[in-house]
Amino acid sequence: MEPLEINAIAHRQIGTHLKIPAAYYDKMLTQHPQLLSENVNAWFEREPAVRLVRTIGGTARAFLATATGVSTIWILPSIVLPVLQDMEGMHFESCQLTESRMYIKVVNTRLQAEVSPGDIVQSGIIISNSEVGLGSVNIQPLVYRLVCSNGMVVNDAQTRRNHVGRVNEASENYQLYSDKTLEADDKAFAMKIQDTVRAVVDEVRFTQVVNLMKDAKDARMNTADVPGIVKLVSKDFHITEEESSGVLQRLIEGNDLTLYGLVQRSDPPQPGCRGL
Repeated sequence: MEPLEINAIAHRQIGTHLKIPAAYYDKMLTQHPQLLSENVNAWFEREPAVRLVRTIGGTARAFLATATGVSTIWILPSIVLPVLQDMEGMHFESCQLTESRMYIKVVNTRLQAEVSPGDIVQSGIIISNSEVGLGSVNIQPLVYRLVCSNGMVVNDAQTRRNHVGRVNEASENYQLYSDKTLEADDKAFAMKIQDTVRAVVDEVRFTQVVNLMKDAKDARMNTADVPGIVKLVSKDFHITEEESSGVLQRLIEGNDLTLYGLVQRSDPPQPGCRGL
């Protein structure tokens, strides 16, 4: 096996596994790499353990316990693809792999509606997960706006799914279970994901969301304190003060002082998506 570069995530997971304090680990990494190598190798030899290393492009991107590493979460695309392919009008808008998460954005061109003249939206779904151990499967409805080729994540508690599957139950000792039991556990995990995907792209639910958007289009903000409203909403969207100023400027320039206009000009919480 060729030597691998190690990214920041894998470094932190190695340090955590070996119980090396993060500040000391980082100090050795930046100021004395040879000392870090000696420390890590010494503890590896003293306390051997079976671990899983995730790699991409010659870089180790995660250092995981095997119970997490072999979870069904890694084959998430193969779980959701059969469901999506059975849905008429579905197409992949984008796929993205960052250091910490994978994002899949799918749009259903068959389910569309007009919020206002010329502002057409389509039903969609955002599916993400972290196979490097920094998060769980996350499935959320998406409303895709054709006018700006962007999307709004719908924070719907009924369909949003976090922490699904045994990958997030690392405290459990899976070595006690038989292969048959683990297989059944993974099957149940896959079925939960598939059911959630079906619920997210449900036509009735999409119609309900579009009606909320239409109501927001007609709901004008209190123009006496627009900066205060933007500041309040920015907290809900986890937008920084600097970003909040940009939202206010775009809101004024767009001359759409409705709740719908405010949402459209909020910065995205995920790549290419806005919150709703």
